[in-house]
Amino acid sequence: MGGGGAAVDPRSGFCKSNSIFYSKRRPILLPSDPHLSVTTFMSSRPHSGHVALVDAPTGRRVTYPELWRAVRAVAASLSARHGVRKGQVVLILSPNSIDFPIVALAVMSLGGVLTTTNPLNTPGEIAKQVADAKPRLAFTTPALISKLSEGAAASLPVVVLDSDDKVPDDPRVVSCITEMVKSNATGVSAAGNVEEKVSQDDTATLLYSSGTTGTSKGVASTHRNLISMVQIVRSRYRREGPSLVMGSHVFVCTVPMFHVYGLAFFAMGLLGAGSTVVVLPKFEMGEMMSAVSRYRANYLPLVPPILVQMVKGAESINAEYDLSSLRTVLCGGAPLTGEVIEEFIKRFPGVEILQGYGLTETTGIGASADSVEESRRHGTAGLLVPNTQARIVDPETGESLPVKRTGELWLRGPYVMKGYFSNPRASATTLVSDGWLRTGDICYIDEDGFVFVVDRLKELIKYKGYQVMLPFLLLVEPAGRCSYPLLKLDPRTVTLPFLRGQLILRIFMVRTLPRCAVQVAPAELEALLLTHPQVSDAAVIPFPDKAVGQLPMAYVVRKEGSHLQEKGVIDFVARQVAPYKKIRRVAFVLAIPKTASGKILRKDLVKLATSKL
Repeated sequence: MGGGGAAVDPRSGFCKSNSIFYSKRRPILLPSDPHLSVTTFMSSRPHSGHVALVDAPTGRRVTYPELWRAVRAVAASLSARHGVRKGQVVLILSPNSIDFPIVALAVMSLGGVLTTTNPLNTPGEIAKQVADAKPRLAFTTPALISKLSEGAAASLPVVVLDSDDKVPDDPRVVSCITEMVKSNATGVSAAGNVEEKVSQDDTATLLYSSGTTGTSKGVASTHRNLISMVQIVRSRYRREGPSLVMGSHVFVCTVPMFHVYGLAFFAMGLLGAGSTVVVLPKFEMGEMMSAVSRYRANYLPLVPPILVQMVKGAESINAEYDLSSLRTVLCGGAPLTGEVIEEFIKRFPGVEILQGYGLTETTGIGASADSVEESRRHGTAGLLVPNTQARIVDPETGESLPVKRTGELWLRGPYVMKGYFSNPRASATTLVSDGWLRTGDICYIDEDGFVFVVDRLKELIKYKGYQVMLPFLLLVEPAGRCSYPLLKLDPRTVTLPFLRGQLILRIFMVRTLPRCAVQVAPAELEALLLTHPQVSDAAVIPFPDKAVGQLPMAYVVRKEGSHLQEKGVIDFVARQVAPYKKIRRVAFVLAIPKTASGKILRKDLVKLATSKL
């Protein structure tokens, strides 16, 4: 396993001579042809799958032959009618649908670059991404076209993803997906379609992530990265044996496809393996359970908060739905506690839980538990995936650490991103020498090679399984003063030992939570808070919550003479951001603790906020 014949411990995968951990899984052969798109690679892989996609609400099915015909037709239309060329960006703004993978694969087959955005984002947030990525056109639904209304997004040509809604009378609408799929029969592919060679090193996707440095940026992943991911997924889930209309590899997709987990796993990896993907437009517990029962699903990939909901509602779920086909729950996004795992196994006997770990920067993979035996090691993210090397690095000294020592996890493998789009400084900070990616996660690897994530060096909040920088708001003020005499919430009062004088910290919780969230940086919310005319300083931190993982909390310093209250701060932010970015906890302070260089001491604030809970 080790490079240059170096001795590697077969139990842990650790090599003492270079302090590198090597994956214990069998290496996977990757294609050597330099001119290969992920779409071509996927469509050429042998498997015995028959049904590729199922629309859960309607039951509409797309077979594999129909899938690849649709991909070719949409690609031909994009090239011939809309002038999409290699290297140009195409945006998808849409909830999950069976059209999502078709569009994604068509764009990438041309050498185009796919970027996605969250439908919950505000028009202003979408406009910022459009200004950065500069897409040539956008695919969206009639219900969401109004979100393309600010800045450069307002002038984007639009292809409508069909729905029951009437296609809007908007001059920006240039086509709809139904027309594109039918275009193959009208000879569009032979008239004006420009064929350009696609290299494995060409950028294929541009997914926006808060990354390991805390600010939103485009993660540029290549066709090579995606092909590596597809091969790893195929090694786990490839359909073999007799071809069945609905075989034994049926997955229900509740994870949003605009997120790396949904896009990489459901729109690429599983389709490359010949599995059947049942697509839910959005998460709703009853609809998800109904889909498992109706389509006899065997696999249910989730994020931890949904699994926790299943545990809490197990009695009614088991009474109402036939889950006899369900064999495996795949959980990613955040670690599960041993207690949750044991409770789930007790309430859903016969269903195994397998966990995994990955980042947008690693195309959604990195470590995984691939068997019941591996998943019994509670708290682990699993073993390193094939073709992977890892280092555990002391954040202070830069020293590479051995087994069972805690430090920042560095990963190296063929699935590691090309870099951050138009951001060489962030790329240089995250991608270090010899192809190593600094994950920003504090981990250790045990004596058997299992990866354990214990903390985050980066300042990102894990909300409902997705990386999020959510706000928890803290406000500091002199002892004896109370700005909230009319609030019905019970504040918890503690002193601030690191500030001069006696100060009082009051913590308030807002109970309404968003259903879904993705990547948000505290810096983004702090910058927004500083635009409030009555705020002189602010800091945003994570706050632990059993239901969703972590909640947002913010510390705010009022300007002199201000009587700003919690509601005013929350409402100010809520008007300008997507629901998952809203401030959820608020406290006022006299000063934000910082280092000599001006860096916010977030860990001190987190300790303070959680010390009396």
